[in-house]
Amino acid sequence: MYYTDSHEWIDAEGKIGMTTYAQQELGEIVYLQLPQIGRQVRAGEEVVILESTKAAADVYSPVSGEIIAVNEELLRSPDLLNRSPETGGWLFQIRLSHPQELETLMNRATYLQLVKPE
Repeated sequence: MYYTDSHEWIDAEGKIGMTTYAQQELGEIVYLQLPQIGRQVRAGEEVVILESTKAAADVYSPVSGEIIAVNEELLRSPDLLNRSPETGGWLFQIRLSHPQELETLMNRATYLQLVKPE
């Protein structure tokens, strides 16, 4: 998995979600708006809107490409994102148009250094 400094992750299949750290900071997610399948996005573009009991937040695409799937289970059960943000709580899947963009992202060890408490 690769990570962004805005707390998104992407796995080898192109599934994208928010990190456990981001979920803990936001609190309980109560609503989300997923993107349309077929939408073309650029790296850094806002793709998902989340609302929690604490605040609203945007999720950005870590890479450019076409959205090929969304996690419809989250529409029925947003709580899945609270329980499992880095596995079952994935948000959308993308077909990368520029795979080299992955090289600009952090590996897990580097990301954990970013969010580790002082």
